[in-house]
Amino acid sequence: PTALAARGISIDQLQAAVASANSNTPLGVLQNDKQQLTITANAQLTDAAGFSNIIIATKNGHPVRLGEVTRVVDSVQTTTTASWYDGTRAIIMAVQRQPDANTVDVVDKVKAMLPSFKDQMPAAADIKLLNDRSSSIRQAVSDVQFTLLLTIALVIMVIFVFLRRVTATIIPAVAVPISLIATLGAMFLFGFSIDNISLMGLTLAVGLVVDDAIVMLENIFRHMEEDGLSAFDASLKGAREIGFTIISISISLVAVFIPVLLMGGVIGRIFNEFAVVVTVAILASMFVSLTLTPMLCSRLLSVTKADRDKHGP
Repeated sequence: PTALAARGISIDQLQAAVASANSNTPLGVLQNDKQQLTITANAQLTDAAGFSNIIIATKNGHPVRLGEVTRVVDSVQTTTTASWYDGTRAIIMAVQRQPDANTVDVVDKVKAMLPSFKDQMPAAADIKLLNDRSSSIRQAVSDVQFTLLLTIALVIMVIFVFLRRVTATIIPAVAVPISLIATLGAMFLFGFSIDNISLMGLTLAVGLVVDDAIVMLENIFRHMEEDGLSAFDASLKGAREIGFTIISISISLVAVFIPVLLMGGVIGRIFNEFAVVVTVAILASMFVSLTLTPMLCSRLLSVTKADRDKHGP
């Protein structure tokens, strides 16, 4: 600044002179009757010596060059921004996935390519992983798996406490995973992937898909215990009695998510997948409870004579 002030040159004049001398603009035009060609050349400066000779102003008939008022050195593009990894200077590169790509799949493929990249690098260089966006997704999947197993275990424990029959506990235990598998199949048909939104829907659905199977099982078991019906007859009668109730309960639950399905805007697009997953899980649970659960009851459920005697002849 002192050297510039002594020569009566402002910072703006210096900046304009450097930009003008290092611009990349057409040099001229060649034209005839049929065509017109633009003449271009790469005249941009590439080193400190070239910048030092830039004339930034003319004072008293003498040119003032950039090297006379400042110190010009060869360096990096910017010295105010740099990257470090574990206390060592590094070059950080981010790999961005396409909008329709699977994050976990992209991360796995990138990790598989890292050894080949290391083999092509000098011994003094190395490649380290700084951030892995798939970790949260893998953790979410693990949480859903734990929630699913915990819910199934709790259902089995509660049913066993009230019915005290191993065969009776198997029926809802089978109905829950089958309902969720059907939901995963519907997700595949709709083009949904395993992400945080769909996993949140599956986590909520785990607590909903057990209700219908428990209601159906309890009604069938009641007819066997109180009315003395065989497993097959009790399954027919119990399913016929409770079928409309299960349908109405399921439709009521689905109706709760209709506003979310019809919601517009960005929020609607985000939660649409959540609503679809939960709705499909409820409908799958209803279908399983009306078909598979009575069939399993007719084949596996049994009542001892002592249980029937407790409710009278």
